[in-house]
Amino acid sequence: MSTRTRSNDLDELKEFARLHAKGQGMKARRLERILARIRTDEPGATDSWARVWSAEAQAMAARGKPVQACQFYTLARFPHHGDADRIAAQRGVVESFDAWRGARGRGIEKLEFQTPDGTFCAWAAGLDAPNPLPLLVVMGGIVSVKEQWAQLLPRFAKLGFATVVAEMPGVGENTLPYGPDSWRLLGLLLDQLKGRAQEHNVSLLALSFSGHMALRAAAHDERIGRILTVGAPITHFFASENWWSRVPHITKDTLVALTGQPSEAALVEAFRHGWALTPEELGAVRVPVRYVVSARDEIIPGGERAFLAEHLADVGFLEFDDVHGSPAHLGELRLWLLLQLLRTNGIEDKRTKVLSTILGLRAAKSRRKAAPARPGPTPSLPLQESR
Repeated sequence: MSTRTRSNDLDELKEFARLHAKGQGMKARRLERILARIRTDEPGATDSWARVWSAEAQAMAARGKPVQACQFYTLARFPHHGDADRIAAQRGVVESFDAWRGARGRGIEKLEFQTPDGTFCAWAAGLDAPNPLPLLVVMGGIVSVKEQWAQLLPRFAKLGFATVVAEMPGVGENTLPYGPDSWRLLGLLLDQLKGRAQEHNVSLLALSFSGHMALRAAAHDERIGRILTVGAPITHFFASENWWSRVPHITKDTLVALTGQPSEAALVEAFRHGWALTPEELGAVRVPVRYVVSARDEIIPGGERAFLAEHLADVGFLEFDDVHGSPAHLGELRLWLLLQLLRTNGIEDKRTKVLSTILGLRAAKSRRKAAPARPGPTPSLPLQESR
């Protein structure tokens, strides 16, 4: 079946894309000019979502700007590659990133793995060091291709981590089916990397739905030493039909596509069987977990935080007054995750002091912006860290 986003969801598609474009550093004025030219999501139309973004990507590639081309192709295939135009855009994502990677010998290698259920690929840096490095695995959510994060690979290598950036099942170049047992993919990846990094010192930076996979994997795999996540579904997302009715159509459509369910109703029924993390599973997670909460998250129920706090042995939260992924607070979010990565690896040095200072300054700036212009109720702080 066709799994493309329905044309009558174009306004919602544009709104979600604004959030993701901001995360890629795209200028708002340029973004709005492009969005104004998009009038449909019907495959093949010249003013369709995928065709307009792909044309912008091709123009960037022709000008020798593969990073920008990759960003535009990423939006062209958004939210998933379910029609011919988006499939072509997905190829463009990989090809443009590969062009950037190969242009200056950036020390990034491509990994390819085959399994009985499908294939998946990853980008990596820092493997096979003379003295094996701690391993960091980065994975986005249901709409995030690995190329969105792969430019960070050289930076993580400078911090002393061997880093692998991969995709969730069904996303990008990952053809494995997405299901409640998809957490096994992480163990399979670690098996394939044996001997190329410190295999018993693994950090997982797993965002949104991949954070759910990471938590379940940590309950079974002692190689995982810590988990950093943002807006991950835990139990209420899968178990609450009342909440499901509030989830955006794009999220629902994408999950139907990735899981291969024939309909939304079938997906809701499937969620009742083995998807929700149990207290017993979370009780088996004995490693540090750091979780960014968005107070106005339209995808993840607010009750997930309390459930984690009750059942995890070592958990810390950072909360923003924002929507899913906290796109208005990306600076603080990224700094905090990096700080937690270092600290949960036992690193307390000049880098952590600098990061902590910068984070505090940004938090203070956010609080000033959030302050009411006249006397009135004090707004909830946009930056809160707690257990």
